[in-house]
Amino acid sequence: MSNDEGQVDVDRDAPIVVSDETEVDAPVAVVWALHTNVSGWTSWRNDISSAELTGPFEVGATFHWSAGGLEIASTITQVRPERRTVWGGPAAGIIGVHVWEFTPAGDARTHVVTHESWAGAPVEADAPQAKTMLVGHLATWLANLKRAAETRTP
Repeated sequence: MSNDEGQVDVDRDAPIVVSDETEVDAPVAVVWALHTNVSGWTSWRNDISSAELTGPFEVGATFHWSAGGLEIASTITQVRPERRTVWGGPAAGIIGVHVWEFTPAGDARTHVVTHESWAGAPVEADAPQAKTMLVGHLATWLANLKRAAETRTP
């Protein structure tokens, strides 16, 4: 399930699964470049205080990042270039799985869909609050990606 051959998905049995989407007025190559340049996230996501991936963005690679006071280690479990990524891992007792899907919509537009599941004791202790946090997190991420991609498009 951690290779490019099968479909990797969020944990559909997790207490919380949230999805969001946006249209970006930029080619998929621009959106993809921002998304997969983990070490560059801090240049367009001011809520991420650090992010580092040493080596290529590929299945099995682990990147480390900090957001909202959480230190997160995410391992990439699927990469379909310019189409789909999946990563996940633990942070403060929360097990997250994050799926991103990119669909070109003409030459200069990209439809972006993201899904994320959260499981673990902190989520089970206060699922409504955790869901509120995750909904906000995904909305912020998409808004920032959209803004960054659209300002980088000639």
